[in-house]
Amino acid sequence: MENTKENMDKILELLEERYRGAGTELKHDNPFQLLIATILSAQCTDRQVNKVTPSLFEKFPRPEDFAALEPEELEPHIKSCGFYKTKSRNIIATCKILVQKFDGQVPRDIKTLQTLPGVGRKTANVVASNAFDVDAIAVDTHVFRVSNRLGLANAKNVLETEKQLMENIPKNKWRDAHHWLIHHGRQICNARKPKCEICFLTPYCPYYQDKVKDQE
Repeated sequence: MENTKENMDKILELLEERYRGAGTELKHDNPFQLLIATILSAQCTDRQVNKVTPSLFEKFPRPEDFAALEPEELEPHIKSCGFYKTKSRNIIATCKILVQKFDGQVPRDIKTLQTLPGVGRKTANVVASNAFDVDAIAVDTHVFRVSNRLGLANAKNVLETEKQLMENIPKNKWRDAHHWLIHHGRQICNARKPKCEICFLTPYCPYYQDKVKDQE
């Protein structure tokens, strides 16, 4: 759904006002922990990942520790995060590369991050923006849904949504806007039943104006 620049600017202003200071809900102490947590979060809730990672990082604190494992040794520790066999293989392979090519350090470059097993564009953007303050917008299911409903994007896929958001949102707000949209998606703009009746963005929202208002 398309929107006017005036409305988009107002939406961003109100989102910032409501969700200022919002950040990733994945608990981590360093870029490496965030990388592993983000890989685990694929098709899994942040809440569940946060239940798994404290003991996981206590037992295996460094890339070298994961790199020394066989997938079967890691699987029991991450099983509750889903797709654990694939995630186990990817995490171990990624850690081997970190040790062999990057001296055990997580690269900050988005394109380099995407060369790691299990790290797609979204994961790379999450790590780069949250761990290294790189200007990036990671488009997950919440960001995709909410931004297209609000008319901040008008796209049918994640990549096109990301490109349009980068055009419609000032670069210095990319990192923060990612979190505003996620929080709004979790708290108000739910997938199945958005809470339009309590939403502070309805005057500027094409989804509300087109789909909901006429039914009231």
